[in-house]
Amino acid sequence: MKKDELYADPQQMVPDFVFDERVAKVFPDMINRSVPGYATIINMIGTLASRRVTRGSNSYDLGCSLGAASMAVRSSMPHQDYGLIAVDNSLPMLQQAEKLLQQDQADSPIQLVCSDVRNVVIERASMIILNFTLQFIPAEDRLDFLTQLYDGMQDNGLLVLSEKIALSNEASQNLFTEMHHSFKKAQGYSDLEISQKRSALENVLVPETLERHKQRLQKIGFSTVEVWFQCFNFVSLLAIK
Repeated sequence: MKKDELYADPQQMVPDFVFDERVAKVFPDMINRSVPGYATIINMIGTLASRRVTRGSNSYDLGCSLGAASMAVRSSMPHQDYGLIAVDNSLPMLQQAEKLLQQDQADSPIQLVCSDVRNVVIERASMIILNFTLQFIPAEDRLDFLTQLYDGMQDNGLLVLSEKIALSNEASQNLFTEMHHSFKKAQGYSDLEISQKRSALENVLVPETLERHKQRLQKIGFSTVEVWFQCFNFVSLLAIK
């Protein structure tokens, strides 16, 4: 695994963050050192899939990055009678994902699709994974996008939504920001790296409050919406149709 040092040197102008070839090469190191509990979320997605992905249905990993969630799904499934579609709009990320999939020993095929996730037709979905994806979609498009997913899901279908959230209470927001900063320092990132990465993401990753996420999912029609994981300002929700 190549170490993430993309922001180790001072940059006069920090460009907006993009999932390019440089990011693809260091992404596993970057995500695990940046998102507390990421490995736990990935592992539990596999466990959830083994219980929720039904025969003859499809499972979608939207914004799949290097395919970690998809590989967790297929390694946990007790049967192969389902479709597994992994979608990302970054070709470098998908190319790296393909290399990793070739090294994986599981038999079930994963269909890699290079597309904007908003353009994907969802059919017979028993499980949809949005693992830190929605936060990169323009806020004004999120309701329509999630409604589209809901409409393509089977009854009792499961949506896993993982997001970095904002907090409405300023003191809580500051506390969680400081704790996340401390987490990244403990993972070996310098203050410079943390600051420059934050600047790169500022106009790209737009978080919302947990209340906003819950209200929107309930408005769309999901019967059950629950937080199953949280560490600081990183959460993962389960929503059942």
